[in-house]
Amino acid sequence: QVQLVESGGGLVQTGGSLRLSCAASGSTFRINASGWYRQAPGKQREFVAGISVIGATNYRDSVKGRFTISRDNGKNTVYLQMNSLKPEDTGVYYCNIKSDQGTSWGQGTQVTVSS
Repeated sequence: QVQLVESGGGLVQTGGSLRLSCAASGSTFRINASGWYRQAPGKQREFVAGISVIGATNYRDSVKGRFTISRDNGKNTVYLQMNSLKPEDTGVYYCNIKSDQGTSWGQGTQVTVSS
């Protein structure tokens, strides 16, 4: 099974930036797609950004132009660069990996944007 460890969350002011990382480890696996989701208090988890096996990316409309998803295949790590952060970006951010061993979720990392 693939294990995911996230890092990079924290408290930032409006307009600030954060970079989230998600490192995958485990027995031999092949990552097919990766993504980031978030969940605000009292709300359902929502898709934020995704990157396919060929590197194609997609984003929810509210983060387009501000967030960038990328990956380092050699390190089995996925990143989410978040710029121009807004209070409505606040939430727990989860990494999601789809591999040949199934779907894995990270433990989540808190992002708080103060106004």
